[in-house]
Amino acid sequence: MGSDTSDTGMQPVVRVTRRLPETVEAALSSRYAATLNLSDMPLGRQSLERAMVEADALVPTITDRIDAELLATPGRRVRILANYGAGVEHIDLDAARAAGVIVTNTPGVLTEATAELAILLILAASRRAMEGDRQLRAGEWRGWHPTHMVGQGLSGRVLGLVGFGRIAQETARKAHALGMRIAYYNRSAAAPEVEQALEAVRMPILPALAEAADVVSLHVPGGAETYRMIDAAFFAAMRPGGIFINTARGPVVDEAALAEALTSGKLFAAGLDVYADEPTVHPALLRHPHTVLLPHLGSATIEERTAMGMQALANLDAFFGGRELPDRVA
Repeated sequence: MGSDTSDTGMQPVVRVTRRLPETVEAALSSRYAATLNLSDMPLGRQSLERAMVEADALVPTITDRIDAELLATPGRRVRILANYGAGVEHIDLDAARAAGVIVTNTPGVLTEATAELAILLILAASRRAMEGDRQLRAGEWRGWHPTHMVGQGLSGRVLGLVGFGRIAQETARKAHALGMRIAYYNRSAAAPEVEQALEAVRMPILPALAEAADVVSLHVPGGAETYRMIDAAFFAAMRPGGIFINTARGPVVDEAALAEALTSGKLFAAGLDVYADEPTVHPALLRHPHTVLLPHLGSATIEERTAMGMQALANLDAFFGGRELPDRVA
């Protein structure tokens, strides 16, 4: 297996910025002069600059900021960024195109795991699961009684999905099986057969979705177009006692507005897997008893994290083999 000091030989040099599943690292090292990050600490700016001049390919993750200045590193050798992950908002795609650097991603493979996590957050938030867990572990449970830690049922409630791509549709399928009704807001309508199977209703504007939903789940990409699209006005439009779920990207949400909606009692609970300033979490969200907070685990199953790595590897193989790239985004 490769290390931080690889014998390059005639193989292309591939720099991997974080630890990947063992089978993925082994596959990379068997085909390339793979330089792995054995410490798993995010690479600093100088390390990224060095990688740009020492490697033929970079396998970055969301923790790496690939901006125009980095892409303009004097003597840059990197010709492809095979991103490990579907989101590419941490990469300046316009600058990559201008520099002639190809960018690929890993869409599709994380659909099931992220949808499962969205359902986990919905269930945990609606039934106050984490609050109960904390109470029991602290030795504060005094036994069963009829009004103890009463939550909300899901059957018959409306799940409103902001965005309706693969992950949102899979989340909708799972929620529909739990007896929830489905509404969604998206630029374009889903295929009629999808709407029919899920009995899903498309809302014409975002505030209409907020008004219609008991539970809102966020499924849009990050970036300038969606920055803080979920704000105080959105939370004000939501039904009293609503639940908010985010497994998409943290900067899409005004976290101060979310915290205020929880503190005021407008919202019943929130379940979050992503944050605006990761790994920092808004202190009011940390303090609130009705928040379920996870450390960005959306795709964290061994099956899907491995599949993501193999998809990044497939893009590298296609590039160095002179074939069409399966997941090119720039």
